[in-house]
Amino acid sequence: MANIPNVNDDSFEKDVLQSDLPVLVDFSATWCGPCKALAPTIEALATEYEGRIRCFNLDVDQARNTAVRYGVMSVPALLVFKNGEPVEQMLGNQPKASVQAMIDKALADTAVSG
Repeated sequence: MANIPNVNDDSFEKDVLQSDLPVLVDFSATWCGPCKALAPTIEALATEYEGRIRCFNLDVDQARNTAVRYGVMSVPALLVFKNGEPVEQMLGNQPKASVQAMIDKALADTAVSG
């Protein structure tokens, strides 16, 4: 399984917004049961999509400014960023197929526009 790196208020711009690949950000919290349940799905997808997307974990308690900036009011929340902008969003613990469909949509949009 992949080890999902953390991103915070200080590193978000460089790691996510300036990425040359689409980025999946898992907005979560250490106290969140559904976040813990979703983590293995994100790790599996990070491995499957390696080289095509980047994945990061953002702890909303440690990166409050970024969570507020993107309107994250509950966790887990998944956002896909492309060219520095959020293009897809999903809330709650989701099945792998749903998260995969969201990533595939972002990648398909990248192929068409890029």
